[in-house]
Amino acid sequence: MFDLIPFGKRREDAFGQLVKSFNDMFDDDWFTPFKGSGLSFKTDIRETDQAYLVEAELPGFQKDDIEINYAAPYLTIKAVRKEENKVENTDQQIVRRERHFGEYVRRFYVQDIDDSRITATLKDGVLKLEVPKQANSGTRRIQIRDDRDI
Repeated sequence: MFDLIPFGKRREDAFGQLVKSFNDMFDDDWFTPFKGSGLSFKTDIRETDQAYLVEAELPGFQKDDIEINYAAPYLTIKAVRKEENKVENTDQQIVRRERHFGEYVRRFYVQDIDDSRITATLKDGVLKLEVPKQANSGTRRIQIRDDRDI
């Protein structure tokens, strides 16, 4: 985006100009969906003794746009954007659209949970999941046998 040019090198050679143009093209926001994880969303996960607590930022999504599935051992949260912008005047062309369309998906590897008691709420663009752990019978100490006992 910003290039530092020493005072003595104001003129660039043709190859340097080509490289600069190429870098400027990919620094442009037109390519934002292709950089990094453009179709994902931020989550916070906390663990208590009884459950995992998941908070996912999904601003602008309605309850019907979000699908939550558990297929052991993966918990999947999928949000689908179904927005549609129509241009009324056919003479105008959209030069730049700053809305993203498509599926936003996160998968989490979780084991030993009680999937029948998972609860979800959506409020102010934050999806909150409570994923209860399976009840353990407690800690069990395993005895080590001597070689003579085998």
